[in-house]
Amino acid sequence: MDRRGFLFAGGGLAAAAAGLTACSSGSGSGSGGGSDRPLQFLQSGDANQGGGYAAMAAKYQQQTGVKVEVVEVPNDDLDTKLRNAAQANDLPALARAGSIDPTWKDATVDLAPISDAYQIDKTLSAVDEDGKVLSLPSDLTAVGLFLNKSLFAKAKVDYPATADQTWTWDECVAAIKKVQQRTSTRYGMVMDRSSHRLKAMLFEFGSDYFNAGANGTFTTNNRTGAALDYFKSLNDDRFMPRSVWLSDADGNALFKSGDVVAYYSGCWQIADFAENIKDFDWVSTTVPKQPVRTTNYGNAASMVVFDGDQSDAALKFLDWMYKPENYTTLAETSGFLPVVPNLDVRYRSNQDAFALYNAEIAASAPIVAEQNKLSFGYQIKGLAPDGDPVRDETVKFLNDEQGLDKTISNICTQFTQSLS
Repeated sequence: MDRRGFLFAGGGLAAAAAGLTACSSGSGSGSGGGSDRPLQFLQSGDANQGGGYAAMAAKYQQQTGVKVEVVEVPNDDLDTKLRNAAQANDLPALARAGSIDPTWKDATVDLAPISDAYQIDKTLSAVDEDGKVLSLPSDLTAVGLFLNKSLFAKAKVDYPATADQTWTWDECVAAIKKVQQRTSTRYGMVMDRSSHRLKAMLFEFGSDYFNAGANGTFTTNNRTGAALDYFKSLNDDRFMPRSVWLSDADGNALFKSGDVVAYYSGCWQIADFAENIKDFDWVSTTVPKQPVRTTNYGNAASMVVFDGDQSDAALKFLDWMYKPENYTTLAETSGFLPVVPNLDVRYRSNQDAFALYNAEIAASAPIVAEQNKLSFGYQIKGLAPDGDPVRDETVKFLNDEQGLDKTISNICTQFTQSLS
């Protein structure tokens, strides 16, 4: 960052600190002795992602003398732990949260100065109606397609090998079926039983997803139905195993077994595959388009700082961590897709796979950013549907419990009832 940017960020943090002095909530992060106690940083998964945050904390203490205690919380328990801490007035200094919770959203500190200083995309942050930035994205996550490279080589079938090469869903399915037939592989493709993955496919077919109109009623366009029909045609127990979506079988395990040609999942699998696939070569390739080229990307988690007498210190740590040189180290250590633009990230392995995901995100359609922004808006308001309407109603459709029109109608109705 240039001197002007540094002064802007510093001024913003100083102003935030001044405001906090006047309005400290007295939370756990703000109870006495703030300058002497370690900054408690609650998160989940650092130990399994290369220990990037622990490394950053150690480096920060070495440079500043300020200790940041990185607390590992099981992912399934993190939201509850933060909610309980808010209710007990005992929030940590900062956290990497899975989502924005109404229980503690008003206890967060405005992160706009950091967001602006490092040009972080605000569609990946929770921003309230007054422009307060409640959160920053920790890193990006994106849907992607993995191939059993060894099977493609054995079958002598080509696939897009670089980010500037694309294929349609029809071309992708035809190529995979050819590999499946020539190599006698049990299944062609698996897709995680997740609306997050299915959402990417809907976007690729030109769906505008499910959106509220002026009267609050949710609707969608006809490309959503086309995508769902196409997806059902693939779930025939020959190309796709029905057990993944209908019985919650593990797509990851199926792909790693070598019994599947392709796996529609996401960037979070790279580290696992690099470590645990020994019997064949795998590769990331571009997601299919029909006709829209896009993935479904978003923030992997939300960084938040809580109000209290440690807020200023926590803001300084967060500002330091998002500086390009430090965030680059974090991304390289933990295998993160970066949220700070224009970084030269050199990953320990699978550089090509990470580069492909970054290119796919850059090439994605505007609807992805629009949907991310809408999602944060619902989180801030404390609105959420019961369960997962897109996934659950699609399961019924795949299982012939209801038709396409009923499936779409049920999804729209549930979103209207819960989000409007």
